[in-house]
Amino acid sequence: MRLPPFSALVALEAAYRHRSYSRAADELHVTHGAVSQQIRKLEEDLGAALFRREGNGMVPTPTARRLAEHVAEALSILKAGVESARQTLEGPLVVSATAAFASRWLVTRLARLAADTGEADLQLRIEDRKADLRTDGVDIALRFGRGPWADVESIPLLGERLFPVCSPGFLEKHPMTCPADLLTVPLLRHTGVHWAVWFRGMGLEPPAMITGLAFDDTSVMLDAAAQGIGVALAREGLSERDLRDGRLVRPFPGEVEVETGHHVVWRADAPRLTRILKVRDWLLAEVGREA
Repeated sequence: MRLPPFSALVALEAAYRHRSYSRAADELHVTHGAVSQQIRKLEEDLGAALFRREGNGMVPTPTARRLAEHVAEALSILKAGVESARQTLEGPLVVSATAAFASRWLVTRLARLAADTGEADLQLRIEDRKADLRTDGVDIALRFGRGPWADVESIPLLGERLFPVCSPGFLEKHPMTCPADLLTVPLLRHTGVHWAVWFRGMGLEPPAMITGLAFDDTSVMLDAAAQGIGVALAREGLSERDLRDGRLVRPFPGEVEVETGHHVVWRADAPRLTRILKVRDWLLAEVGREA
């Protein structure tokens, strides 16, 4: 049986996914007419209609849906095969991490990691989105969340303990000795970490509304706290250097453990699995030494 041209099948899959010839053309870097022609030839080859126009959109027929799903599956297999062919055991090991985790925890340990594991050829990729280890060229991801995740292996690295921090100067101006004292001082907010969780964990009813400065970057929020702007809710692993250096202090004891945390994530079928596991084991041992 003669198969249709590969380019026609790719055009069908893109048009089906976008429900639009124009958006499919943009994705494939061809003209609208080229996509239309490819699908028209495919319809002639199959002897069946694949799309019908409704208003400004293209509605796929059941035949188009079935074929597009098979093509998508085949393309996924092809992409994995190409990735595997490109991968070699040599070259930099690519580690994905968020900006906050990289700057506040990982960077200070990179020299020891390289010396202890022999993995001097590391490429640190900073990204706050969840890396796709199958298609993004990432070997290890240091991922924040609850875990586990589908299609990858993962193991907890750093648990999530939350506690308030401020600058020494701020504490001198605003003496605080217990959680309730936080109700009278400026609180710095992070869009992903909510003060209400901490207040409830400490047995207090949180304020009805917390206003003031809000941040979507942990590093910037902690820097703001170090400048004496207010009290930040810190994560244990990401604030250790500031606490050690005296830029930040904990005004009083008290922390709340939550379900989220940082995990080491990798693929069980990764071509560089031996190197990946060596780095993973070092990271886990590093946390164990500091516990």
